[in-house]
Amino acid sequence: MPVGATPLAAGAGLLPLVRLLQLASPALPVGAYTYSQGLEWAVESGTVRTEAEAAAWIGDLLQWSLARFEAPLLACQLAAWTAGDDVEVARLNGDFLASRETAELRAETVQMGWSLVKLLAELEAFAALPGWRARLLAIDTPCFPTAWSAAAAAWQVPVDQALAAYLWAWAENQVMAAVKAVPLGQSAGQRLLAALGQRIPQLVGAACSLPEAQWSNYTPGLAIASSRHETQYTRLFRS
Repeated sequence: MPVGATPLAAGAGLLPLVRLLQLASPALPVGAYTYSQGLEWAVESGTVRTEAEAAAWIGDLLQWSLARFEAPLLACQLAAWTAGDDVEVARLNGDFLASRETAELRAETVQMGWSLVKLLAELEAFAALPGWRARLLAIDTPCFPTAWSAAAAAWQVPVDQALAAYLWAWAENQVMAAVKAVPLGQSAGQRLLAALGQRIPQLVGAACSLPEAQWSNYTPGLAIASSRHETQYTRLFRS
């Protein structure tokens, strides 16, 4: 610690980071661990059988779906929440719901969004902030990014950090699903996370500047996998 610095001064400004770590934690009680987003069917069908194939599947979805649609939408929602533009938040929420290609994917984001809204409405660290609880509860059928972005905006998390944490949490959940379903060892899971994490800063930079006209979540393989998962005989995951 620098000479003359006090513990209080050294920790000043860290609260948004602490709140962000809470939002990105696997302990967040929204049920994310129960979903594989089609990965379970990819394993069942033989598309994903190895660490390398898991890396390709998860990495492609991260780059071509999450970073090109979900992340820029989240950035715009953060800006809208901060600016008090709840009409824009609602529009983006509707766009995200409409973008879910299958019943499972839509049910996933609605369930996780509902769970996070319920948590935030009861969590003093969020509900005590003036106006935020009422604004969030006013959103009709909030999807997960909408609820998540409300918390990040209320806790004044910088947009680049918020997007990085959101992508990391998604990647971590996918890797955990792969570790269980392929199955892979814990060391393989950490190698996957290290490789995926290295890509996140560049993807965040691109997402922050991507115009809405160029947003795209065109990933037909995911839509097929999710559709097939709905009738898969043996399942560990809900999607």
